[in-house]
Amino acid sequence: MEAEAGGIVITVGDPAGVGPEITCRALLALGEPGRHSVRVVGPRDSMERAAALVGADLSFGEESRGTIVRLDDIALPAPITPGRIDPVAGDAAYRAIVRAVEIVTRDGGCICTAPINKEAMNAAGHAFDGHTGLLAHLTGAPASFMLLASERLSTIHVSTHISLSGAIGRVQPARVLATIQAGAAHLRRIGIASPRIAVAGLNPHCGEHGLFGDEDERCIAPAVAEARGQGIDATGPISPDTVFYRAAQGEFDLVVAQYHDQGHIPTKLIAFDTTVNVSLGLPIDRCSVDHGTAFDIAGTGRASHVNMMAALDYARRLAAAPRRAPAELAA
Repeated sequence: MEAEAGGIVITVGDPAGVGPEITCRALLALGEPGRHSVRVVGPRDSMERAAALVGADLSFGEESRGTIVRLDDIALPAPITPGRIDPVAGDAAYRAIVRAVEIVTRDGGCICTAPINKEAMNAAGHAFDGHTGLLAHLTGAPASFMLLASERLSTIHVSTHISLSGAIGRVQPARVLATIQAGAAHLRRIGIASPRIAVAGLNPHCGEHGLFGDEDERCIAPAVAEARGQGIDATGPISPDTVFYRAAQGEFDLVVAQYHDQGHIPTKLIAFDTTVNVSLGLPIDRCSVDHGTAFDIAGTGRASHVNMMAALDYARRLAAAPRRAPAELAA
């Protein structure tokens, strides 16, 4: 039996982290009808242990019915201990992502990922900076973008997991323009006909006409002008100390942040428990919780599944939204 078309494939992330626990809690909360379109990819042992830990009356099999959840078992070659960085767990997380990409590439739907541990995955020999880079590699995407989505504030990032000095170097007109385009296309796809996009500056006060750097005028402003020429309602660069407030007050649908922390800090401050991480620019759909493996509480049963429920809600939205050609999205 193949996965239901347009369904959700959950990867449980690093099995030594809280991924199995929050997945089990979320599956229980979905109820029987909601579980029918869900397929889980991860170690059976970890899922069974997590279900017992959180008191979820669930079992895992080859197809979903009742309290049985369909599971693609990623077998562990050795036992792991919750809360510890382990290459065995890192390799299992990697193999689960590979399997999930195979499933949605063939069957459609959306991958919804629980957190991985980058150190464990790299220790297992998989040298990637996180989900976004790994998924781009697996799908052959030339570029990918990280969107943090929440009700009050959403941000898309010109660069993510890179040093601050490296991030400054990424602020080039072509990359900024591609980020604006990716954000606009995504918002149109999910139903915002004319998305209002604000582009944050890089330097304090957008450089004050070169007093604090020239990247805003030299690299960001031309990209915004080009986007506007393409019919995108883009505004900027706007000083980063005001743009996020203005967006949170409803003036904009999306902010283009120039680097990781510039976009992550305000979004998490406003919606820490409900922000969803969405990968754009890929030939498949993927969204995720926006928190880490929480090794400090892994294996205790205390992890909250609130963020996982938000990610599953967004995954259902993406699974139901047809993917369109770039020319259609730009229309």
